[in-house]
Amino acid sequence: MAWYSKALGLVGQPVGVSLTNGQGVTGVLCSLTGGSVVLQEYLYQSQFATKQYPFNTVRDINGFPGCAVPGPLF
Repeated sequence: MAWYSKALGLVGQPVGVSLTNGQGVTGVLCSLTGGSVVLQEYLYQSQFATKQYPFNTVRDINGFPGCAVPGPLF
């Protein structure tokens, strides 16, 4: 799992997760425990869900890049 070491430094940060089935999910990386990646994902309105993805279903985890434009956009 080449992604594991990188992901340890991303706990508590917004990440994108590439899954082995070709899908991708985004959220805040909560933990890497018990053989699962635990991610808090936004659903809608003010609802969030904590989801678990077994290590063998994860292809890669990447932190979000910084914004290209500083400051608020109006």
